[in-house]
Amino acid sequence: MASVVAVAGRRIDAADAEASRFPLAAVARVRDRIRELLIARRAAMVVSSAACGTDLLALEIAGDLGLRRSIVLPAEPAAFRASSVVDRPGDWGASYDGIIAEVAAAGDLLVREPGCAGDAAYAATNRAILELATGFAAAAGLDRLAVIVWNGEPRGPGDITLNFADAARGRGFAVVEISTL
Repeated sequence: MASVVAVAGRRIDAADAEASRFPLAAVARVRDRIRELLIARRAAMVVSSAACGTDLLALEIAGDLGLRRSIVLPAEPAAFRASSVVDRPGDWGASYDGIIAEVAAAGDLLVREPGCAGDAAYAATNRAILELATGFAAAAGLDRLAVIVWNGEPRGPGDITLNFADAARGRGFAVVEISTL
C-alpha cells in the first residue's frame, strides 16, 4: 500500500561543528537513500519542515517524483530561511525558495506560530508534521511512515530528531532510519 511519509532529521553540519552528524560530503549518498526509500515504500506524499539537509533533500526528491508535498514551518518563511537554511554550508537558499513557492501555491504550507523559536517551536512543528501526516493518511486510506535521517545518536537530552522518532512510534507510525554517515 502507498504511504504518507513524515520526514525529519539532521541539518547539514555547521562549518565549525565539533561532532559530525550530517557532513556536506554525504549529501549525494543520503539523497540516493531517501529516493530509494520513497520509491520502495510507494510514497504518495511527503510531510516535513524545510531546513537544510534532510528536509530539503526529501522535499526536492518528492517534487522530482511528482509527489504531493506539505511543509510545516515554526516561523515565517524568511525568518526560518535565515535561521535554518542558509546558515550552514551548501547552496540551500535557492532550493528552499523554489520549494516554498511551489508548496505555498498548492496551499500546503503551514506556518505554525510566527515569531516562535527554539527547541519548543521545533518540537511543536514535529508534532504538527505527524498530525498532518496522520490526517492525510486517514483521509486517503494510506499507510503512515516516519523517516528519520540522522547519525543514529542523540545529541543529548531533548534531541529534536530523537523526539520526532519517539513521537512517531508512539502514534503507531512505521519508522525507518537512514544514516547520514
